[in-house]
Amino acid sequence: MPAPPAAGLDRRLFLTSLLGVTAAAAGLSGCAEAGAAADKAALKAPLAATVPPGTRLKISSFENFQQIQLKLAGLDDLPFEVAEWLNIGAGPDVINAFRAKSLDLANNAGIPPIQAFYQGFDARIVAINVTRKPNYLFATKPGSDIRTAADFKGRRLAFSQGQAQGVVLLRALKEAGLQYDDAELVPLTSNQFLTALQSGQVDIAPLGISQAPSYLKQYGPKGARTIPTDVVDLLNLLWAPAEVLADRDKAAAVAAYITYWAKGAVWQYEHPDVWNREYYVKTQNLTLSQAESITALANKPYFPPRWDEAIAWEQETADLLAEGGYVKEFSVDALFDRRFESIAARAVPAEYRK
Repeated sequence: MPAPPAAGLDRRLFLTSLLGVTAAAAGLSGCAEAGAAADKAALKAPLAATVPPGTRLKISSFENFQQIQLKLAGLDDLPFEVAEWLNIGAGPDVINAFRAKSLDLANNAGIPPIQAFYQGFDARIVAINVTRKPNYLFATKPGSDIRTAADFKGRRLAFSQGQAQGVVLLRALKEAGLQYDDAELVPLTSNQFLTALQSGQVDIAPLGISQAPSYLKQYGPKGARTIPTDVVDLLNLLWAPAEVLADRDKAAAVAAYITYWAKGAVWQYEHPDVWNREYYVKTQNLTLSQAESITALANKPYFPPRWDEAIAWEQETADLLAEGGYVKEFSVDALFDRRFESIAARAVPAEYRK
């Protein structure tokens, strides 16, 4: 597990230790990669109306989430072949899989596309689900005296710069009136957060709402708690390498999948009892009461017909990271493939379009 950054450690070196690559290497290889990745003209061509026979996509589905959802919703009749459902979800893992060409389409938050761009990898956002309520809770280590986000000052905070949890933490610090240097940001990936809390390596870590109940059940009696904030991670999105989207057949399959993805999210929201039993209880080993506490916090899905708000939010996120020295300033317009902009909204009832 990575050690906490030393005092005064340059943010560039911090970023390098977190990503496992040098910024220079990422930039040089990424620029060459982005330049050769896709036919720019093909990325502006109209989408095909149908998916040609034999088209295949490799899609991320962390802990089988997507297959289970589509099957339960009766939406498992995709008009193309899924060559593989990959059990990956964390942004850095997705970027690595994109680079290796072992993944064509993934579901993440807004930060991984920014990180990919910073590394020089050309990938585009193709669908947006806007979230209005927090997806993460800030959990304390056992025995902590932290009660509010203002108490984060001087503490060790789990920080995954390339994932949604990282930007949620930065936004929480900003809202609490704290500077990045007011706390010690400990570079970890999200799958290390629980262990870091349990061992006391960090004082605070952002946990997904599905993780918090089991953590509190085990460590709440030992003084662990969650810290409420209003910080949200606005974007739940689909994205794909530009090279995939420049392939006319694969782009058509991506467009078709967006419809199923949106309808699946609506079905899940409208059938919480089934989802609790079939997913959380049967596959995630949660009790029914724990599952119900998670779905009580669930966001109603919203698929905007236009992406103006999403682009503004993504720009604000990129600027926030640039302010901290984690990326360079850039326009996020390059991250969005607006050929796909209205597809998700057209697939769902009017109450889910905002």
